[in-house]
Amino acid sequence: MKSINTTLNNVAIDVSWFQRQNTAELHLAARACEPKRFDRELEEVFAAMALFFEQEGIPFTTAVFLRLFVSDFMNQEDSLGAFAQNGMNKFSRAACSVVEQPPLTGNKVLVWLYAIVDHGAKGLSVDRREGQIVVKREGMAHIWSTGMRAKEPGWDSHAQTSAVFAQLERRLRDLNCTVQDNCVRTWLFVKDIDFNYPGVVRSRRDLFETLGMTKDTHYIASTGIEGRHADPGTSVLMDAYAIAGLAGNQVRYLQALQHLNPTHEYGVTFERGTSVDFGDRRHIYISGTASINNRGEIVHKNNVRRQMERVIENIAALLADAGATLADIAHMIVYLRDLSDAPDVERYFAEHFRETPKAVVLAPVCRPGWLVEIECIAVMAIDRTDVCRF
Repeated sequence: MKSINTTLNNVAIDVSWFQRQNTAELHLAARACEPKRFDRELEEVFAAMALFFEQEGIPFTTAVFLRLFVSDFMNQEDSLGAFAQNGMNKFSRAACSVVEQPPLTGNKVLVWLYAIVDHGAKGLSVDRREGQIVVKREGMAHIWSTGMRAKEPGWDSHAQTSAVFAQLERRLRDLNCTVQDNCVRTWLFVKDIDFNYPGVVRSRRDLFETLGMTKDTHYIASTGIEGRHADPGTSVLMDAYAIAGLAGNQVRYLQALQHLNPTHEYGVTFERGTSVDFGDRRHIYISGTASINNRGEIVHKNNVRRQMERVIENIAALLADAGATLADIAHMIVYLRDLSDAPDVERYFAEHFRETPKAVVLAPVCRPGWLVEIECIAVMAIDRTDVCRF
């Protein structure tokens, strides 16, 4: 994994770059070095990302997925719409996700970008739809779906969760896929999570039961976290990643039972982590992970630094279950419940993972005793001849 850490036109850009054969993957995090008015930050960040792509000789069309972490979605929605029409066209093929989770750097926007750079003769075959991108490669299709939400007023979080999963089911069905066989990763952003999360949990559990997904089969790697849409009536917002053409021998579900207990033991239905093998690399998706032990108990209550250390220990154990290490992390998102804990988190990351692209945002975790939650994506080299290359 190669790291690039640079500043372009007053924008900090951190990149992880993994390449094997003719195909590179990059995860990029970008933010303005000096917080400004929202529209100005947005322009600066995207201009700097475009400059980085130009300097590295990367086509803009390789951008597959973008997430914008914004500080005040409702008041920033008009600027986002205007910018999408005028300034974001260089990355317009990417599936775009926007969520209100204020960056703890004091910025009004932070961007996570994922790109697939294919130097081979085939290149990428891309089908761009509203809120979705389908990237076809080596007999498989990688499907990123963003911004799924219920638009019916007055629905509670249970009904809204059912609605967003129904949207995902329809989108996947159109591609001859299903949630249970092809969905690898979901992100559930929940408004007022302390109040609305129980409805999300019940709805997802009920749906998975109807799909035949149980503790004895499998669930889906996921993060359920505080996050808001510009529409105040939206309580649940979802992004998802799925793979068409996925074979059963490509997927493993990670447990690390010496460190963490199975999620079904406290009534929730998601995988701690999922690894997907391709012929030349392994992708590892670690769900939102907190300071918890293998009995489901919170570890280091009221101490954010110690909780950070335990979270990283848990993530290391999950990665080890996939044969990976912390050095294989390509991108991470850090969710903090209490803004006053930000200095402790900043000190931790000044000592660790300094080069890793990351988003550190204000987003309360689904269980009040957890002060911090972290998710990540890791990539490592493997050699398998029985499955397709990435």
